[in-house]
Amino acid sequence: MTPIAKGANTPVPAAPLRVAVCRRHVPGGPVVDASVLLLDANGKVRGDRDLVFYNQPVHPSGTVRHMGTVEGDGRIAEWLEIDLPRIEPAVRRLVVAGSCEGGAFGQVADLTLRGMTPDGSPVVSYAVTDASAETAFVLGEFYRRDGGWKFRAVGQGYASGLAGLATDFGITVAESTPARPPEPPAPVPPAPSPRVPAPHRPAPQAPYVPPQPAATPPQVPVPFAFGPEFAPVVRRGSGGDVVTVHEPIGRGPVVVEAWYEGDGYFAAHTLDARNREDELLFNTTVPGFRGRVLVHHTGDRALRLRVEADAAWTLVVQPVSAARHLTDGIQGNGPEVLVHHGTAADLDAAHFGDEDEGGCFAVWCVEPARTPGPGTGDLLLNETGVVRHTVPIPDGPLLLRVEADGPWSFGVRPLPAPDPAAQAAGVRTGRGRSSVTLSNPSPGRPALLDYSVESDGSVFGHTVRIIDEYGDGEQLLRGSEDGTRGRTLLFRNGESEVVLGIEGAGDWRLSLLPVETAPVLTGPAQGTGSEVFRYAGPPALLGLRRLTTDEGRLATRTVQAHGRTVVCADTGGRRRPAVGPLWVSGAGHCYVLVGAADHTGWHIEPTALQETPAFGRSVSGHGYGVVHHSGPETDVMLTHEPRGGLDALVVWALDERLEPVRRVSIGGGLQRLPTGYLQIRTMGRWTFEARG
Repeated sequence: MTPIAKGANTPVPAAPLRVAVCRRHVPGGPVVDASVLLLDANGKVRGDRDLVFYNQPVHPSGTVRHMGTVEGDGRIAEWLEIDLPRIEPAVRRLVVAGSCEGGAFGQVADLTLRGMTPDGSPVVSYAVTDASAETAFVLGEFYRRDGGWKFRAVGQGYASGLAGLATDFGITVAESTPARPPEPPAPVPPAPSPRVPAPHRPAPQAPYVPPQPAATPPQVPVPFAFGPEFAPVVRRGSGGDVVTVHEPIGRGPVVVEAWYEGDGYFAAHTLDARNREDELLFNTTVPGFRGRVLVHHTGDRALRLRVEADAAWTLVVQPVSAARHLTDGIQGNGPEVLVHHGTAADLDAAHFGDEDEGGCFAVWCVEPARTPGPGTGDLLLNETGVVRHTVPIPDGPLLLRVEADGPWSFGVRPLPAPDPAAQAAGVRTGRGRSSVTLSNPSPGRPALLDYSVESDGSVFGHTVRIIDEYGDGEQLLRGSEDGTRGRTLLFRNGESEVVLGIEGAGDWRLSLLPVETAPVLTGPAQGTGSEVFRYAGPPALLGLRRLTTDEGRLATRTVQAHGRTVVCADTGGRRRPAVGPLWVSGAGHCYVLVGAADHTGWHIEPTALQETPAFGRSVSGHGYGVVHHSGPETDVMLTHEPRGGLDALVVWALDERLEPVRRVSIGGGLQRLPTGYLQIRTMGRWTFEARG
């Protein structure tokens, strides 16, 4: 873009920006330190934490960061990151300033401010040409205008130095300010990629000096769902060391950020209560490494870290609220912690690997109920090398833990907006892992749930569970058993509403229908997939057989008016027919549920009780069946040829309505059988032989 002159202004995109304060390297020349001041409507800071500079590198909101200094090609650049979309509403202006040590700004060669988007596209450029004896300088400011952001080239100097500049903006100046040592040369960072920004490399800094207490209490934007709030704590060193954080942090998860200079090895562990290594936080030989991880601080003792390193390093312990927010197009390099406050979405993840072995790339999702830290959370992605993959994420607030050996980027695609008319008609749609509350259109009665739930491609497919008030779940649907499309019965006990938890799903659609729309079962019926029937006849047998050659699940259940659900028959994935009891409570009707995979064809048919096989001295069968024992209680030898290691022979006694009332046997051997109807539940061959 065309550079702007002093006093001019230009619109800038409301996006995360990288800002560089640049100068030509002149041996023995002044050292420039860049800073950002966050100002309210009165043009003042709200407290000392609204000043971000090398010794206080992260604002509590996480929206402004001092990223360190790099040098190359005869130039020095001090990098800042400003996340404009997330700037608190109370902040009206962001002033980019600098202080000068070892001379005045008139001696600084080619002083320039440059701003760009994360992909390296230029946004603004302002070159200072009229500096003289000033030792502090306001280069420019980002300010709100008409719902957006603009940049103004200010170019105002202060001969009174940093103290004069700070006083003008409401900062209480201490009697002395810790000096910053000269910046050592650092390698030139790679040019920004069109997809991923080049990594920043901070220079080693002076020993940590805590910032002065704020003149007024700092304003934290909103209470955060994770961890305590505290001022960031910075520790610096070189080589191996043990770091103790005595500052009060509080119990809960915190972010530990590491900057590492030079080549060689760098690692960091937490230390437990016995002063032994606990969790491995960092382990790398990447030059100029920078990364962030989660650590769960117990709060009952000081946080202690062991560092192993061959060169200079910096550790920053900060609250989770200072983590970067997940935005569409966000990019990074190496391990990271991201905050997601948005709704459920699809996450398009890309990893570009390292130069040698491709590197690992893993993403975890940590929700507020969890205890975040290394190795915790739901694993969303675990790949190596170059990766392009899409995974679902649920509603926020949540954290994303990223482990990466190279550059990465995320795209965020929100789920389609719900249709109010469809919701009013009992239709809900979405994508990915979700929690859905459905209201019963006729409280006290059941309703049909017409479902379409695509799998997200995971090994175990999707599941839908009914969640109770304690968070426990009862399985309603499983993709491998009930298919991706079909019908089932909801509100079986007449509830006024239910909460459904959807897992492992891609696109899904749930529709509530009146139970009267279920077909009435009066004779033979055929179909494909899962279905619900109404039955209002006498107790009967229900035959079930497969019409297709697949081995998908095929089973029937009965649901009574009072909500009790029992197994009727199950084919066990075979083509062999099965028979079960079609029992009816005193209400005089029940519902029949057919559970089948998408393309499994089936035939069901109610038959009269008179067709039940009678047990005299001997009776045999294969799979689910019903027999009638008309004689007195007798001793019977049950033999069983199981179909598979988990196949057991289970025998239930049925009453006159064919309701299962007592389990007689769960295995073979000599058993005493009662008079009446008996249900056999097994997949294998069985035989009953009377004794005596």
